Amino acid sequence: MADKLADGRVERVKEVPAQHQPRQPGVESAMAPPPDTDVQAYRGSGKLESKVALITGGDSGIGRATAIAFAKEGADVAVAYLEEHGDAHTTREAVEEQGRRCLLIDGDVGDEEFCREMVEKTVADFGHLEILVNNAAEQHVCPSIAGITAAQLEGTFRTNVYAMFYTVKAALAHLKKGARIINTTSVTAYKGSPHLLDYSATKGAIVAFTRSLALQLAERGIHVNAVAPGPIWTPLIPATFSAEEVARFGKKVPMERPGQPDEVAPSYVFLASADSAYMTGQVLHPNGGTIVGG
Repeated sequence: MADKLADGRVERVKEVPAQHQPRQPGVESAMAPPPDTDVQAYRGSGKLESKVALITGGDSGIGRATAIAFAKEGADVAVAYLEEHGDAHTTREAVEEQGRRCLLIDGDVGDEEFCREMVEKTVADFGHLEILVNNAAEQHVCPSIAGITAAQLEGTFRTNVYAMFYTVKAALAHLKKGARIINTTSVTAYKGSPHLLDYSATKGAIVAFTRSLALQLAERGIHVNAVAPGPIWTPLIPATFSAEEVARFGKKVPMERPGQPDEVAPSYVFLASADSAYMTGQVLHPNGGTIVGG
């Protein structure tokens, strides 16, 4: 997917071939070409040494790239995912190649009991928790609000928003001063999407959730921030759009190409580390050049 340049960076391909997967959240191993989750010449410097991170949706895409980057910075990682066992095991292998431990936890983050169990398993296995990344999401194309069923609306909000409430509630008992909560929102929260109405609404809710939670937890010294990616080549894309739409994916941004997960992961490292010590309630925008407010 990428050719190395003389300075170790990579030249990104500007388009992906037409393809489609029949169900969400999609499988990374079925994507052609596979997303770049560990291609950049990223060298850790101990920014997250001995810390423990829990990443929902960590089996593939942005979640996998973030897990690998965290491991390179010295963190052990718990990866929560729905049922993509092959992808999850690939992520664990990549984390372990960095000399760090990786715990896999499968289940539905839209279920509050699972979120409690997920947090407790993480703490039981590693002994502590410093970083929570709320990243799992689903999206469904629908050209009209009239076509959005009650079941779809509830499911999208349950996965994308309810899960963050459930997981944060469960994690707070274990998070101490200096801990980090990082939520994945989207460029659609700022510019909208006529075909992803309910998804965009959840991402707007996540921005408000991030800002409000940051204010609530500031006195405890817990930092809450978010990342709002633009069009990133992840399994959710071929699992959401038609093959023809996938072939056009990412071409409308100023950089004229889809982004790769490993281009987004450093934003999570920054927000998880001491580098962001004077930031809370903020959103980073790795989106290929789309100018947004906030």
